[in-house]
Amino acid sequence: MDNRQAIGSWLSGPRAAMEEAGADFGYRGERLGLPEEGPNSIARPGRRLGALTVDWALCVLIAYGLITDGYQVPATSNWALGVFFVMSVLTVGTIGFTPGKRLFGVRVVALETGTVNPLRALLRTVLLCLAVPALVWDRDGRGLHDRIAKTIEVRV
Repeated sequence: MDNRQAIGSWLSGPRAAMEEAGADFGYRGERLGLPEEGPNSIARPGRRLGALTVDWALCVLIAYGLITDGYQVPATSNWALGVFFVMSVLTVGTIGFTPGKRLFGVRVVALETGTVNPLRALLRTVLLCLAVPALVWDRDGRGLHDRIAKTIEVRV
């Protein structure tokens, strides 16, 4: 084996090495019965991160303007997390998306029923606010918070 080939396989990661060996992982969402592209396909990380950024900015703005009135800057972040929690539970639990998710064309759906009930949205949001479950992904791109709540973020 050429030394460059060995270094290249190491740099590309274990998935590329397995694919080179003949393993077929398929596309994201194939195991869940979702299409590869278009509506109802798994939302890509860029869309989800953009939606989260818009939602967080909106929550910070609400916390800064309505709750802390700009006087307690360190407390604004804590209040923003509370506003984010309430907004996520209410909007995802009723209509399936937050303002940021709607802007980026992402919707949260339950795997079995297609609609997210308020209790499932509550569980998902609690885990999302802990941040660590959202940073652990499976091969379909679902965060641990989505796996536990049995939900998935799809494109609209």
